[in-house]
Amino acid sequence: MNQATARHHPRHYGAEVSLAGLEPAQTLYKAVCADPSAPLAVCIVGPGGCGKSALLAALREAYLAAGVSVVGTGAVPIELKPSSDVAMLVDDAHQLDGPGLERLRRLAVTGDVRLVVAYRPWPRKPELDGLEDAVRGHHAPVLLDRLDRRGIQIRCAARLSGALSASAVDLLCEQTDGVPMLIDWVVDSLPIGGRLDGDRPALPPGVVDRVRHGLDRLAPQLRGLLLAVGLGAAPDPEILAEVLVLDPAVVVDLLSMAQAAGLLRSDGQVIPLARRAIVAAAAPGTRRVVQRLALAAHLGSGRPVLSLAHQLVDAGARGNDLAAVFEAAGDAAMSEPSGSGAAAQAAQLYAQAVAAGADPALLAPRRAEASALAGDLDQALRLADQALSDPSCPDLGRAGNVAAAVLAQRGLLARSAEVYRWVGPARMGSAAPLAALALLGTGSLAEARDVLATSDGDRPPTLVAGAESLMAAGVLESVVGSPMAAPTTAPMMALSMLTRAAALLEPGGRAALLPDTPAALAAIVALHCGELDVAVSVLERALASDAGGLFARARHQLLLAWTAMIRGDLALARRWLARTVPDSGTLEPREELFAAALAVGLARRESDIPTLQTAWAAAREAIVRHPADLFALLPLGELAVAAARLRDFDRVTPHLAQAWILLERLGDPPLWAAPLHWYAMHAAMLRGQPNAAEPHSAALAQAAENNHYAAVLAAAGRAWMQVLAGRFDPAEVEAAARGLQTIGQANDGSRLVGQAAIRTTDRKAMVALLGCARALQATGPGAASPALEGAQDDSPEPAAAARPTAPPANGATLSSREHEVAELILTGLTYRQIGERLFISAKTVEHHVARMRQRLDVTSRDELFAQLRMLVGASGA
Repeated sequence: MNQATARHHPRHYGAEVSLAGLEPAQTLYKAVCADPSAPLAVCIVGPGGCGKSALLAALREAYLAAGVSVVGTGAVPIELKPSSDVAMLVDDAHQLDGPGLERLRRLAVTGDVRLVVAYRPWPRKPELDGLEDAVRGHHAPVLLDRLDRRGIQIRCAARLSGALSASAVDLLCEQTDGVPMLIDWVVDSLPIGGRLDGDRPALPPGVVDRVRHGLDRLAPQLRGLLLAVGLGAAPDPEILAEVLVLDPAVVVDLLSMAQAAGLLRSDGQVIPLARRAIVAAAAPGTRRVVQRLALAAHLGSGRPVLSLAHQLVDAGARGNDLAAVFEAAGDAAMSEPSGSGAAAQAAQLYAQAVAAGADPALLAPRRAEASALAGDLDQALRLADQALSDPSCPDLGRAGNVAAAVLAQRGLLARSAEVYRWVGPARMGSAAPLAALALLGTGSLAEARDVLATSDGDRPPTLVAGAESLMAAGVLESVVGSPMAAPTTAPMMALSMLTRAAALLEPGGRAALLPDTPAALAAIVALHCGELDVAVSVLERALASDAGGLFARARHQLLLAWTAMIRGDLALARRWLARTVPDSGTLEPREELFAAALAVGLARRESDIPTLQTAWAAAREAIVRHPADLFALLPLGELAVAAARLRDFDRVTPHLAQAWILLERLGDPPLWAAPLHWYAMHAAMLRGQPNAAEPHSAALAQAAENNHYAAVLAAAGRAWMQVLAGRFDPAEVEAAARGLQTIGQANDGSRLVGQAAIRTTDRKAMVALLGCARALQATGPGAASPALEGAQDDSPEPAAAARPTAPPANGATLSSREHEVAELILTGLTYRQIGERLFISAKTVEHHVARMRQRLDVTSRDELFAQLRMLVGASGA
């Protein structure tokens, strides 16, 4: 009989299969087979299902094959005498009475016997201890237990004629806890020839019924205990005594019995596969009654009710008596360290509590907070507004905190500040730091200082309170600096405060609902002063700790995308941007503005005009929905440059005007103003208005005295204006470009010297500038190019890396440079845009195209494009 057939006939298993993975059992079996006539007295101890009966069956076959009679299990005869041709095999000795165990002990001490006694570790009778002591003198007990991963693999390989995958072993470990009997039942339930394979193997459909049948013989009280624990009751005697209406001492015995039966894990929970079978066997009404009894017991003793409440929700349970249960479970979920998933669970449980009869007004603030952390901001704002409109609401502080945080994310910082100030006295601890933060974001410096000066100092010393204070102090420092510190150190001091605030929230910041996260603010300040590594570090740590939950995740991802874009790693920026967009395809106004500006910025840097035009159409809507504020100057600047490039600058003019007014109210802080002046200067140059660029260049020069970042931008700004005017010193241009490299903008520096190279008439200067451009572009993440790295110093153009080419029908081929130009032409770029990419003039691009027309023997544009597609497509295949 083959193993596939034998799997459905366990009685036909050989010992090598039935004992597979049970190394102590195999050792004893081999010893008996080697010398079945030798005296033997041994105890086999182990929980139910761990192979004791299988070992006795194998020993029985071995003795019978050797001509030795076997006395089976059952009641022990009154008169037992040693015999050389008889072996006594006793199973379930823990069920024997005292006299029977004593007779076995007396037989064992004679020495000239073949006695094998198997029993579970509970119950422990004194007579059983005496028997074990007597037998120990002959042979150490054979201890059988659950299988580890290696044992599971060995056992299944013997039964299935092949090794299991790691995922299948994981499944068996999880569902059976390594109990051999349960593993065998899983294998027995497989169809003939079936296996547990695949990346996500599943238990065979009939295994639950097989386990139910195997557990039908359990005592009713034991089944009741397993059902209660399986439905979420804590494996605690006091809880279970109340649920089962039994004496706690009886429950202690039942727990010991269940553990000895091999049905409980080490933590007291029912083994998952056994739990599924026990629960499936109970009637729905019985399950609901047990769940309610378990809930009542947990609530009465202050035990967790979260898992029980989830089961009731899944079962569709209803009733006024469940309102308090769902409410308590929602509170428990909010304290879970699992981020937005726990918040979503809490929101669902609070909704169930209201449906069960809880006071909706009382729960509205907590529901609002859970909804916000779960990312459902519409629901959060609706519930918070409902609570704020009720003066009798006992939790106005929580409701106000939710409303203010959501309003901030929607770009309404002024309104957010009003709410924080209004609910300040009702909030646990003063809301002054958050109100000040929002006020600073709208340019209200004097009001922010007043709020902080008049705030109540009796705030609880929590991590969140500390983070809020550091956030307000850090942003204030970035605006006004410290009278005790040099102006050049203000950015670093502000950045230090904000990164410390972010670190405070890492242990438990998932449930901290703030207008913005300290990590996001630290990253924005870092971007404004060229500390890109700091921005990446603080944002990655925030994502790893899930700071702010789903409410803040998109914010952190977008800022990582922005940092990658500034560095020139456009591929990484696109990946972060793609991860940010939710399934609904919509973002909140603040995040929508950053996402739109990113799409525009990426297209602009790639000179992809069609994509830029599409992105600009979406950006026009995003900028309308988000008023200018201090923390959104970067996207505004990027959009200003794009608008100038597309000759649509009038659309951003009023938004820029708001931003300049905001900065003026704050005293034109260099840290915040410098990047916007840089963007505005570029926008003016793109519009062909050097006079409009002069004020911004002058502002950068003025800020350069006390701000290193502004000094670098000022030098680069002067260089750009000189290059565009055609009057520049190549050494100064190169120095300015390398300065941009020091603040993480190597690609911008590369473009600057590249433009200078194609405008100079000095061949030696051109070669030096092109070499600098190649070096800078190679340092940008994802921007290194074999074309630049392979260039020769004496070449008038950067040499492209060799590419395989495919000849068209006439056998013509393209040079490496022509192939590079062809690729860019097919993307829709203009000659000027191609020249900017390759650091050559538009005229040189035109000459390349003319030579390609001549070589390919084409006259029309359509013919040229058709031939180029064939060439480029063939070489890229």
